[in-house]
Amino acid sequence: MSLAEPLPGPESIKAAETWPTYKRLLTYVKPFWLAFSLAVVGNVIYAGASTGMAAAMEYVVAAIENPTDQNRLLLTFLIVGVFSLRGVGTFMSQYFISYVGRQVISSLRSDVFNHLMILPSRYFDENAAGRLVSKLTFNVEQVAEAATNAVTITLREGLTIVGLLGYMLYTNWKLTLIFLAVGPLIAAVVSYASKRFRKISQRIQGSMGDITHVASESITGYRVVRAFGGDEYEKQRFQNVNDRNLKQSLKMASTQAISVPVIQILVAVAIAALVWTMLAPEIRGEMTTGQLIAFITAATTMAKPIRQVTSVHAKIQKGVAAAYDVFETIDEVPEQDPGSYAPERVEGTVEFDDVSFRYRDQLDDVLKGISVEIPAGQSVALVGRSGSGKSTMVSLLPRFYEYTGGDIRIDGHSLKDFSLKALRSQIALVTQSVVLFNDSIAANIAYGALRDCSRDEIREAAAKAHALEFIDRMPEGLDTMIGDNGVMLSGGQRQRLAIARALLKDAPILILDEATSALDTESERHIQEALETVIKGRTTLVIAHRLSTIEKADRILVMENGRIIESGPHSELLASNGAYAQLHQMQFSEHS
Repeated sequence: MSLAEPLPGPESIKAAETWPTYKRLLTYVKPFWLAFSLAVVGNVIYAGASTGMAAAMEYVVAAIENPTDQNRLLLTFLIVGVFSLRGVGTFMSQYFISYVGRQVISSLRSDVFNHLMILPSRYFDENAAGRLVSKLTFNVEQVAEAATNAVTITLREGLTIVGLLGYMLYTNWKLTLIFLAVGPLIAAVVSYASKRFRKISQRIQGSMGDITHVASESITGYRVVRAFGGDEYEKQRFQNVNDRNLKQSLKMASTQAISVPVIQILVAVAIAALVWTMLAPEIRGEMTTGQLIAFITAATTMAKPIRQVTSVHAKIQKGVAAAYDVFETIDEVPEQDPGSYAPERVEGTVEFDDVSFRYRDQLDDVLKGISVEIPAGQSVALVGRSGSGKSTMVSLLPRFYEYTGGDIRIDGHSLKDFSLKALRSQIALVTQSVVLFNDSIAANIAYGALRDCSRDEIREAAAKAHALEFIDRMPEGLDTMIGDNGVMLSGGQRQRLAIARALLKDAPILILDEATSALDTESERHIQEALETVIKGRTTLVIAHRLSTIEKADRILVMENGRIIESGPHSELLASNGAYAQLHQMQFSEHS
């Protein structure tokens, strides 16, 4: 599937799922009930003042018809009082609902991010990083709009409508019933617009995820883009997703732009019917001129709150679509962690017992019947062609993936008996794709659980990884900031920092997945010396493409199509003249 194609998935959220999603969203407002209550009080004050303004028109006409000093004074205070009350209500509703909104955004973002941290590797394999970032940024903002601004507008304008209707019914119930005759038509327009808003909103969220994904890929891989002349391709790819987002946004705008004036016209028709009807003496009854003007004012004042309440459906449907997407992530099943075994430090004997593994939705096993025992402190190298299952095999040890058959044991205990935290604390990992953070060199070496290590320990690990020789040349030494993913460093320097991090962890089990692949010959020689020291006393699994780097391993496992086809030390495998000897001969020929 092209990255510029729409995301797969349901075209829209079913209407039946809207209310449960919205109700769940409102639970994020609950902890801030006091601020929300104050916002409601402000809305009540605002609605009361708006109704009072319409009712005050009766007194305005009376004061005009009978301009006594008492009426002049009363009218002056009435106008100032009504507008002051309305101002107080506006401030309370807007400030406190904004407070609740930002708190909801903060809580929701924390929940999504914290849940992402405990999801299995499979989830990240299946979801592009850009789309996950879009959930945390764009989607959560949309959610907050529905949970706060939409609620306050509905309350404020809804209460205003109720207040004005109450006043109109009190003044003349016959005229009010004529005005209400257009209610079903307004409801039909709102219902149609809501369904369309919901459908378009979900498409907009998908397209925003695509925009973030394409942009982050192009920015991160800018060197490859430029080196291979991909500028025009990336511009076109971005333009495609940007155009789709624009198209959906314009559909949303047009739906909103059409529905609002249609509702306004319906309200205007109702008001016109009122004016025509109220001129009939049998309908007007005993109403004074002041009461008639106050009634018409109440009816016309209702046009704005009706428009606001109907337009708020766009915000609610955007928020519901976004919330549905966000809650899907929160509801993803986290990594299974039923184990409780948590030794302080294992000996390091590792046993693969008839282990098989397949990725989800794949028919064939990637690993087939892997059985091997690695005594504590032994170094084992895995070699074989790309796709033979080497990286998958070592990924099962820290339980990045769950094996689908057989068992893996450390010191006789199944991996599933360990708690994930305890298991991973026993394993240090250096991969081919080094991950560094936009922080200091020291913070990158002493990362995570290692952050309490002393400065001397960090320097010692850096020295063993032969990293001090370039660290000490940096402007601020260990405190030098290295940029996004270590962009300020060379490939070899980044690799040495990753090795220093693994050395500092001092775990009994060490996994080196192509750990020396990014090093030049001189750096590789230094690192090999360091690794020969560090693997002593540790169970080490080494994946290496260059066979020259693993000749001193205690044992070499040759893999092909997910199986171990040869096992033994370097000299023995060469002598047997099998698959390993062929691989060795091929590399020797390439480098001779």
